[in-house]
Amino acid sequence: MSDSYYGRPIIKKPVWEPLDIAGYLFLGGLAGASSALGAAAQITGRPGLARPSKLGASIAAGASLIALIHDLGRPARFFNMLRVFKPTSPMSVGSWLLSAYAPAAVAAAASDITGIAPAIGAAATTVAALAGPAVASYTAVLLADTAVPAWHSAYPHLPFVFASSAAAAAGGLAIAASPLAQSSPARRLSVVAALSEVAMSRRMRVRMGLSAETYKQGTAGVLTKVAEALTVAGAAGAVLGRRSRAASAAGGVALLAGSACTRFAIFHAGVASARDPKYTVIPQRESLGV
Repeated sequence: MSDSYYGRPIIKKPVWEPLDIAGYLFLGGLAGASSALGAAAQITGRPGLARPSKLGASIAAGASLIALIHDLGRPARFFNMLRVFKPTSPMSVGSWLLSAYAPAAVAAAASDITGIAPAIGAAATTVAALAGPAVASYTAVLLADTAVPAWHSAYPHLPFVFASSAAAAAGGLAIAASPLAQSSPARRLSVVAALSEVAMSRRMRVRMGLSAETYKQGTAGVLTKVAEALTVAGAAGAVLGRRSRAASAAGGVALLAGSACTRFAIFHAGVASARDPKYTVIPQRESLGV
């Protein structure tokens, strides 16, 4: 038997707004990976690649915070999460991480664009780059730590999906906005990250059990297919765009859109799995041998 009493959901479905929270997941990933790419570009003497990466990171970081605060309802609720630091809570760790990362990302971009306080800008670039990978992937831990079946059952693979998707988005932004002569590291990153995202997403769906159905049906199913098609097309554009500005721009946009669709697909799959009690009941019964 796979139903709950009267067919009612066993767990409460997420009440988050899709545009706010799925957007927050995407923008945070883009920001964190872009900061790491921007720092690497600066170290290797590619200012034309470093600047758009830093600027993109700062804008995405600010937009992700706005989306999160908008969903919370008022800014005070975000600041309330900073009253304590709880290492065992992904939400607490993430709140503090964002609070340290976002100002550093903005300072790094501002210094690069204006040329003011280069020493502070270099320090901010380093801080943002060190925090960037965690910013790009901690939200996967946050989702997997919930009771939502389509998220919790994906916990071994979800951080890898988020990290590779974030890197693909950062590479896409960079190849779309940087000069062809300086964009080769971003192209390599884009191709590797895009292929990794597709492979890890497929592996996740194979290994996660019954709730993988939610990634194949409804809104999540459509978004999953679109995400994979855009990501593969973006990787092809990254390769073909080595001598073509138009192909680079098209590939970059496809990678960004594919990464966004991945986050929205995961969000909607989670909502669908919480709504249907069978995704909670059947795995529990199987684990008990009932």
